[in-house]
Amino acid sequence: MPPIMAQISDPKIAFAYLRPACVLLTRAPTVTNVETLSGQLKEVNDATLQQLQEYVLFPLRFVLKVPGPKDERLVQSVAEAVSHILENTCVQNWETLRDLLSELCLCLCSPSDPGKPADTSEELKSSVLRCLDALLHAAYGDIVFKLFEPVMLPGLGAAISLLLALAEKEKSRGVQAAALKCLQSLTLQCDCTQEHVVPSSEERHAIGSTLASFLPGITVAVAKIITGDLRQGHGVTIGAIKVMSRTVGLVMEDAQIQAGGPSKTPSADLGRIAQLMVLRTPAWVKSTAEKLSVLLRKIISCTSSHQHWRVRLEMVELDNHLLARCSQSLGECVGPLLEALVGAVNDEEPRVRKRCEDVLCEVSQRNQSCVSGSSAQTFTDVLSENLHSLATSLPRLMRTSDDQKKLFVLNVFLGYLKVLGPTVSVVLNSAAHLERISKALMQVLELDVMDVRIVEERSHAVTIETSPGSQDCYAARIQRKHFLYFTDEKIFSALMEICRTLGYYGNIYLLTDHFLDLYQQSSAYRKQAAMVLNEIVTGAAGIAVATADHGLKSQVQGHSASREDLKVAVVSIMEEYTSLHNWHLITVSEETERDRQDQQVLSPSGLLSISNSNVGNTKALQLNPSSSGTPPSSSSTSTIQQLNSNIWQLCIQLEGVAHFAQALGPDFRPILMTSLYPVLEKAGEETLLVSQAALGSMWAISEACGYRSLKELINDNCDYLLNDISLNLQRLSQNPQAPRVLTVMLTHSDCSLLPLVGDIVEDVLTALDLSYDHTAALFCSVLHALMKALARWFPSSRGRTCESAPSKHTSPPPEEVLDIRRFLLDLRKQKELAEGLGIEEDDVEDLDVPPPTECEDADDIGGPDVKVELPAHLSTTKDVMERCIHLLSDPCLRLRLKVLDVLELCACVLSEREDELLPMAHRCWPALLQRLTADDPLAVLRAFRVLCTLGETCGDFLRRRVSKEVLPKLSSSLVRQAPVSAKAGPVYTHTLAYKLQLAVLQGLGSLCLRLNLGDADLDAVCEACLPYLSCRQPIRLQEAGRSVFHHLIQADPDAFWFTLNELHCPCSYAPPHPDLQPVRLSGMGRARDEYSDNVLKLLREEFGSVAEAAS
Repeated sequence: MPPIMAQISDPKIAFAYLRPACVLLTRAPTVTNVETLSGQLKEVNDATLQQLQEYVLFPLRFVLKVPGPKDERLVQSVAEAVSHILENTCVQNWETLRDLLSELCLCLCSPSDPGKPADTSEELKSSVLRCLDALLHAAYGDIVFKLFEPVMLPGLGAAISLLLALAEKEKSRGVQAAALKCLQSLTLQCDCTQEHVVPSSEERHAIGSTLASFLPGITVAVAKIITGDLRQGHGVTIGAIKVMSRTVGLVMEDAQIQAGGPSKTPSADLGRIAQLMVLRTPAWVKSTAEKLSVLLRKIISCTSSHQHWRVRLEMVELDNHLLARCSQSLGECVGPLLEALVGAVNDEEPRVRKRCEDVLCEVSQRNQSCVSGSSAQTFTDVLSENLHSLATSLPRLMRTSDDQKKLFVLNVFLGYLKVLGPTVSVVLNSAAHLERISKALMQVLELDVMDVRIVEERSHAVTIETSPGSQDCYAARIQRKHFLYFTDEKIFSALMEICRTLGYYGNIYLLTDHFLDLYQQSSAYRKQAAMVLNEIVTGAAGIAVATADHGLKSQVQGHSASREDLKVAVVSIMEEYTSLHNWHLITVSEETERDRQDQQVLSPSGLLSISNSNVGNTKALQLNPSSSGTPPSSSSTSTIQQLNSNIWQLCIQLEGVAHFAQALGPDFRPILMTSLYPVLEKAGEETLLVSQAALGSMWAISEACGYRSLKELINDNCDYLLNDISLNLQRLSQNPQAPRVLTVMLTHSDCSLLPLVGDIVEDVLTALDLSYDHTAALFCSVLHALMKALARWFPSSRGRTCESAPSKHTSPPPEEVLDIRRFLLDLRKQKELAEGLGIEEDDVEDLDVPPPTECEDADDIGGPDVKVELPAHLSTTKDVMERCIHLLSDPCLRLRLKVLDVLELCACVLSEREDELLPMAHRCWPALLQRLTADDPLAVLRAFRVLCTLGETCGDFLRRRVSKEVLPKLSSSLVRQAPVSAKAGPVYTHTLAYKLQLAVLQGLGSLCLRLNLGDADLDAVCEACLPYLSCRQPIRLQEAGRSVFHHLIQADPDAFWFTLNELHCPCSYAPPHPDLQPVRLSGMGRARDEYSDNVLKLLREEFGSVAEAAS
C-alpha cells in the first residue's frame, strides 16, 4: 500500500488547491470533473473543509441547479461529493440547510409530477437519500428547528410525502430503509450512533405541533408498509415501526397535550399556509386516538406473529414507547397495546419474551407509583376488562380465524392471566368473569367425535408384557384428540397452559366447584369440563406452570395450593369421575357376538348373580336369578357419535387420574383404595383408546406413588383388589367388569400373585361348571390371561428346546468321511436282525435289570404307590384344561377360538410333566380332531397351531392318531388347494384359504420330525408338498414348502435327496470304477422347469457338496 499522505490543514493552501477544480466544474459540469473535486476534497482535513464549506458546495449545487435533464451518473457523483462534505462538516447557515433540502428533494421527485418519486436508478436514489440524511445530521445549533416553523409547512410536507412514497412504493429494500431512516432524521427521532441535537420541552412542543399536520399521512403510509408484503424484508418493517412509534409518541405525548401551550392565532402573513396548521385540542386528540386505534389493531394483528423475532421485538418497543408517553392521550389504544404486550409474554424467542416481561413490569410499576392509588386500580381494571372482552369473543375468533390468529389470541389470553398474576383470584371472584371464561373454554374445547375409527379400534393391551420400556412405548401410541375448531397442537397446548395458570393463581375450591357444576349440568360440557379440571389440579400443584416476575404487585399471594386443599379437590373430582353414570359408559356397539352373549348375563329377563353357598361343605359359586336392580344399559340405537363421546370422556377422566396422582405424589397412596380398581377395570377394556389411557394412568400412579413398575403396584395393593374382585364376582350382574380386573392383574403381575388368586380361580372354574352357557364368554378371557401368565411365570425348558429345534437345518454338522467297511458291516447286521439271527444275545442284554440305587429305601420297596402332589400352577393348568375340553364344542366360534388359545398355553405349561400332559392330550383329542377336520377355517387354523404345540410336547404319543386321522385330510387339502393358489392373483394372499395353507405348511415339517412319522407318512407329506415348490405359487407358500422339505431331509436325507433329484438333477454322476453301473436319475438332462429353482436351492442348502459339483 502507498503511504497515507498528510491532509491539508492550511485554509489558504487548501483554497489554492481546490480553486482550479471548482472553477473547472462550474464551467464544465461533467462526471470526471466532479470526481476530480471529490478526490481533492478527501485531501483536506475537516477543520479546513468547514471554513471552505460554502465555497466547495457552490459548484456542486450549481450543477444541480442547471435547468434541463441531467445525466444520472453526474447527479449521483454530485450527491456523493456533497455527502462527503456534510458528513465531515456542520451546516451553520439556515439558508444553506433550506436550499440544500429543497435541491436534494428535487433530485428525487419526478419533473412532470413533483409529488411522485422520479423513475431513476436505485443507486442514484440511495446516494441522494444518504446525502439528505447527512444534511439533517449536519444541521448545527438551532437552525434545524426552523424547519418546523409554520412557514416551512409546505416544504416540509413535500419532503415527508416524497420520503413516504419512496418507502412505500420503491422495490429496492435499501432505498426503502434509507427513506425511512431519513424520515426519522427529519422528525429528529433518529436512533443512530451519531450525536444528535436534543430539543428542549418547548422545542419538542413546537415540533409536535408541526408534525401533527402530517400525522395522518405518516401513520397511514407507514401502516401500509408494516402490513405489506413479507418479501420486503424485516429491516424495512422494523424501520417503519420505528417511524410509527417515534412520530406518534412525539405528536401525542401526554406532557405536550396536558401542557397545551398558548393558542397562537396564525399570522396573517402565512396566507393559505395557515390552513395546514393543526391545533391539538381535546376533540382533535380524541378523534386522532380513535383513528390510531384502528391502525394499531391492524398493525398488531400483522406483526404479532411475524416470522422474524426482531420485528416482534420492535413491536414490544413500540408498545412500551406509546404506553410510557401517551397512555392518557391514547386512551382508546391502551387496550390493543396491552393486548400486544401480553401476547408477546409467550413468544417463542427468549429475547422477545424477556424484553416483554421487563416492559410489563415497568408498565405495572409506573402505574402503581402514581400519587393516588387509582391508577394502579385502573390498570388492573383495564386488564380484567380486556380479559372479559377477549373471553366473550374467544369462541367466535376460534371459529372464524386461521390457526395463526387463534394461537395469537390464546397467547394474549394467557398473557393477561400471567400479567394479572395473583390478582386472577380476585378477578375470578366476579361471577361474570368466571362464567364468561368458563363458557369460552367449554365452547373452544369441543371435541370432534365423528371419527368411526375410534370405535372400531380394539385393544390388545391385556397381552402387553410389562417391561421397563413399556411406558415410553405405550405413551407413543396414545392418539391425540381432535377438536372441532382447531387442529394445531400448539393451540391445544396453549389452552391447557391457560387452564393450569388458572389453577395456579385461582382459588382451587372455587374453580373445582364451578367446573364440577358444568360437568354435572350437561353432557355437552362434560368432556371439556373434565379436561379443564385435570389441568386446574395440575396447575394448582405448581406442575408445568411458567410463572413470571411481571405479575401485578398485590396483597393476594400467588402460589400453588396446599396439599390438603389439593387432596380435598382431588377426592371430590374422583368421586364424580368414578360414579356409576360417568364411569360405566357404553363404548362398543351391542351388535357384536360377544356383547350379545354378555347381555344374556346382564339382561333383565335372565339376570344372574354369583353367590356363596355351601355345597358339600365346599365354597362354590352358583348362578341364581337375582332380584336386584339392573345397571344402565344402552339402547340398540347408540350412534357412533355417542360411543365416541363416551370413549373420549373415559379417556379424559383416566388422564385426570394420572394428573391427580402426579399432583399429589406420595399423598395419592390413600386414594389408591378407591381409585386403582376402577382404573384396572378400564385397562381391560376392548376399546383401544380407553385401555391405553388406563395403562397410562397406571404408569403415572406407579411413578407418583414410588413404585418402580406396574408389577410392584399391583402386588403391593393386591389384597384389597382381590377382595373387591371376590365380592364383585358374587354380584356379577351389577359388576360385569370384575373378570377384566383379574385379567389385568394377571397380565402385569408375577408368580407371587398365584397363591392369592387361587381361591378366585377355583370360584371361576366352579361357576363355569355350573352354568358355562352364560359365563363362558365372560370368564374365558380370564382363563386365557391366567394361562398366559403361568406360561410367562413358569417357562418350560422343554418348550425352549422345541423352539430351537426347527433351526437345526440352518447349521449342518461337519462333513464326515464315509467309512465303506463300517457301512457294509452295519448293513449285514441289520439283515441278520431282520431274519431273526442273533436275537437271543440281544434279548439277554436287554433283559438285564439294573441294580437298585443306593438312594432307594428298603421301606419304599414294599410300600404303597403314593402320587406326588402337583405344584399349584400345574394343578391349576390341569383344571383349566379340563374345562377347555368341554368348551371346544361350544357353538360360538369366537369362544372356540379363545378356548383353542387357552388349550395351547395349557399344553406348554404342562409339558414339564409328561405323565400329566399325555392323559389330558388323550382326553382332548376327539374334540380337537373335530376342530381340525370339520369346523370353520378360522378354527381349523387355530386348531392346527394347537396340534403343532401338542406335537412338540407329546412327541410319539400322537404319532398314530396324527398319521391315521389328521395327516390324510391335511395332505388331501394341500393337494386340492395347490392348483388354486398357483393360478391365483395377488389378492389371494389376503384370503383365509391362503392363511390356512401357509399355517399348515409352516407347521407340518416340524410336526413330522417331532412325531417321528414312518416312511409312508413322510412320502404322503412329500407328495402333498411337492406342488408348492413350483415357482407359480405365492412366494411365502414356496418358502413354507421348502421349510417342510428341510425337516423331511433331517428325517431321511437319502430318500429325499433321491426325490429332489428325480424332479431336477443338476449334474450327472460318473461311476468311480468302470465295473460299476452308471447312475440314472429321472431328473438328469431335464430342461429347466417351474420346480428347478426351489429344488436347486434345497440341494444347495442341504447337500452343499452336490451343488458345488454341479457348478
